[in-house]
Amino acid sequence: MKNQTINCRGKLLDLSKPQIMGIINLSPDSFFDGGKYTNQNEVLKLVEKMLEEGADLLDLGGQSTRPGSQRINAEIELQRLLPYIESILKHFPESILSIDTYHSEVAKHAIYQGASIINDISGGTMDERMFETIAELRVPYIMMHIQGRPETMQQNPTYENITLEVLDYFTLKTNQLKKLGISDIIIDPGFGFGKNVEHNYQLLAEMHHLSILGFPILAGISRKSMICKVLEIKAMDALNGTTALHMLALQKGAKILRVHDVKEAKECVKIWNEFEPYDIR
Repeated sequence: MKNQTINCRGKLLDLSKPQIMGIINLSPDSFFDGGKYTNQNEVLKLVEKMLEEGADLLDLGGQSTRPGSQRINAEIELQRLLPYIESILKHFPESILSIDTYHSEVAKHAIYQGASIINDISGGTMDERMFETIAELRVPYIMMHIQGRPETMQQNPTYENITLEVLDYFTLKTNQLKKLGISDIIIDPGFGFGKNVEHNYQLLAEMHHLSILGFPILAGISRKSMICKVLEIKAMDALNGTTALHMLALQKGAKILRVHDVKEAKECVKIWNEFEPYDIR
């Protein structure tokens, strides 16, 4: 892998071993815990809990990108995000904050406020200024694969060969980024984003092929419908299924797990780290 260490405003994130990204949803309509954290005290308690349980970085999102969600503008997103970025960094100055946004304007203001990473579900397709903004900011960029847009992406996702198409997508996009001088790149296959259950499991089974690009892989699987539909349960009951898929994702090369449940994910990684030296497949 090309980038074993990512520079996050002077803090180094070591990706030679898997890391845990805790999800902080600040939107009222996220698929699992939307509207649950509505004031600074609640958010700070969640941040403290995640950091104590071993989160290596935190991902803050100001709008939902669940299937069928409606887009909000950058101004509303900034109103939701900026006070929390300031508050979290005031109370937990060593924390590494990633911002989940596809608006270049949100990315710019969030980084100026002290965030370290931009996590873009659209891979630059929903704001043509995103790539040049990342180049100007000189920060790590998490780029996800998506077919369509959140409003309609699950209506009829279609692929001839999903893994090859995702690989081609990242090949094109990472080449564009490298031409702009961006090297701290993390790729996210985008489980559940324009993919049905069969697509998701094929992509997970073949995810290791994406490692040929040389960039760290982030897996965002936590409590998603690819678990719930198979087990016929709701997201609130999907922790066990999530842990099972986290172990599979680690076996297939994931270097960051984006999770709602830090303690359980951290335990999964510890077991994987113990097992991995003996894995001679």
